[in-house]
Amino acid sequence: MRFATRYIVQEWWFALVLPRIGLGDLARRGRPARFARIAARFHVLAVELGGLMIKVGQFLSSRLDVLPPEITSELESLQDEVPPVPFEPIRALAEAELGVPLDRAYASFDREPVAAASLGQVHRARLSPDDAAQAGFADVVVKIQRPGIDEIIDVDLRALRRIARWLARIGFIAQRVDLPALVEEFAATSRQEVDYLHEAAGAERFAGAFAGDPHVEAPVPAWERTTRRVLTLSDVTAIKISDHAGLRAAGIDPHRVAEALAAAMFDQLFRDGFFHADPHPGNIFVTPRPGTARGWALTFVDFGMMGEIPDTLRSGLQKLLIAVAARDGKGLVAAISGMGVLLPSADEAQLEKAMTELFARFGGMAISDLQNVDPHEFEDFARRFGEVLRTMPFQLPENFLLVIRAASVTSGVCSALDPHFNMWKAVEPYAQQLIRDQGKTAVRDAAQHALSFARVAAALPQRIDTLVTLLESGRLRAETPAIDRRMSRLERAARRVVSAVLFAGLLIGGILLHPSDAVFGAVLMGVSVLPLLHTLLAGIGGRSRS
Repeated sequence: MRFATRYIVQEWWFALVLPRIGLGDLARRGRPARFARIAARFHVLAVELGGLMIKVGQFLSSRLDVLPPEITSELESLQDEVPPVPFEPIRALAEAELGVPLDRAYASFDREPVAAASLGQVHRARLSPDDAAQAGFADVVVKIQRPGIDEIIDVDLRALRRIARWLARIGFIAQRVDLPALVEEFAATSRQEVDYLHEAAGAERFAGAFAGDPHVEAPVPAWERTTRRVLTLSDVTAIKISDHAGLRAAGIDPHRVAEALAAAMFDQLFRDGFFHADPHPGNIFVTPRPGTARGWALTFVDFGMMGEIPDTLRSGLQKLLIAVAARDGKGLVAAISGMGVLLPSADEAQLEKAMTELFARFGGMAISDLQNVDPHEFEDFARRFGEVLRTMPFQLPENFLLVIRAASVTSGVCSALDPHFNMWKAVEPYAQQLIRDQGKTAVRDAAQHALSFARVAAALPQRIDTLVTLLESGRLRAETPAIDRRMSRLERAARRVVSAVLFAGLLIGGILLHPSDAVFGAVLMGVSVLPLLHTLLAGIGGRSRS
């Protein structure tokens, strides 16, 4: 709260006070460096406080729609690594959750954690023979929540909600983003992440989506040893996807791994609509699988942050993908507008111009190609279109943000595996398939429209006969309630304008006549009150009725 108060006051000074005394240009010039310093200090604070604050930083790093790049780039490096909790409190929590001592719940349990994070930590263990026979595996990893984390989350969320209410009272912030809604969105995501039953169900659903694909795998929950705060999964530890030396030692080509990862992510986004929202290198292994077509499989872990795409949003994303593959700036703007991302006040023509130029100059380039581009070209593009993009009125829905996060993290992992990996080329086959599928859908829709037209045509003669009968009998009446209401409002507005003009004439006439004829001038000014009252009060009842 002290941190937030300090920097809210600071930004109030720079954003509101200095411009009023003629120093707005000075405040604007120092804004990028100022934002970078705030983000760096929050980075330190988040690591120090732990709890949800690391998650807050990671969440904010993905909010490209409401935060400047100086903040998001600094927070991207915030890692969820904190000192582990001593074993005895972890043991006590696990035994309370499972209802049995650890030495009865597991045949063996490693006291040293494999990983420690702000919300929980992971230990290796081995199931008892009976549980192993039932589950189909013996070696497991056990994820246990940090003791007291629920209370810490409650405190953190109360602080965040209070800060959001403060900021929501500042006009220029409230116009840009609905901060209380943003906090509630983050709260819902955080609650899901500490519900290990939700994570276990996510792992099962993910595995089911790739059940027919031997090249994508997920750990299997041991439900007998899983509760809301203890999660037991099959141990799928293998070669980390970022371990280039390990991959090559196993005879696995990193370029092919990058291609497979991109294909798996596109399947999740455009086929299943259920996707891993945090596919960073720590959450993906490459598991050797001799005898399969590739000889290895991608194994995803940590399903606490999953995204689900509604059908309407997925349709918009498909159009977006086709536009990106076709380097179609106009189509891209139409797609994001159709998804409700752009607000009605957005200058779509300027955005379309920026996207068209971006595709024309940089479309199709791999990351390695972009590194060879003259930096002045980027600066020139940023100078001409940066303000357009920054001031564009939009706020992305959570599902769309998770898509952006998943796609950007995947692109980064693929580029780390192979600097020459070209995401454009990986996108094109999916876009072509979507175009073919849309062609089939268009034919089916055309057939349905033709059938519907045939039904209307068949009923048309009788409907025309009915219409003629009504005309001949003089019983035809047109009802236009919306137009009638609008005409009524226009008439009321016209009468109020006349009253306003009459008020002004009487008042000004009275003022002019008052020096020469005080009585008549006073009468005119007094009478002017009547049209003034009509101007101010007429229509109040009409508004309530409409």
